[in-house]
This record gives sequence, C-alpha cells and structure tokens, in this order.
Amino acid sequence: MPETTFLTPEEVAERYRGCVSVGTLRNWRAMKIGPSFVKIGKAVLYRVDELEAWDDRNRVQCCAPKRVEQSAMDSA
Repeated sequence: MPETTFLTPEEVAERYRGCVSVGTLRNWRAMKIGPSFVKIGKAVLYRVDELEAWDDRNRVQCCAPKRVEQSAMDSA
C-alpha cells in the first residue's frame, strides 16, 4: 500500500518558493479556498497528491496572439 505524504503549511510555502506564505494558507483555510487540507487536532497537513491536483486545476494555458501566429506564418 503506497504511503501518503503530507506537508506542513511551512513546507507548502517552501514548495511554492515563498510565493504563497503560511499566512496566505491560513487565510485560504478560513475562507475555504485553496488546496484541501487535513486537520488533526491543531495540526494542519496538506497531502502532496492533493497539492498536485490543485496545481493542475489552476494551470493557465497560454496561447500566442493571432498577430504573432500570423507573423510566424508570413516569415516561413
């Protein structure tokens, strides 16, 4: 049976290279937004697989403006 890995809020903040602070995670929990978490007593833990799923749900697909696409086709 595979073992589930959990991260503390401090580890989650480190995972996102400090762009999401522990305070932001606390606010998100209070507002019921952000990645899902498990609370055991006072401990707040985030499952790594849930963080990865949250990353996927928040992925932004970028696409080039039509002018850039047209310029590339004209130069070919």
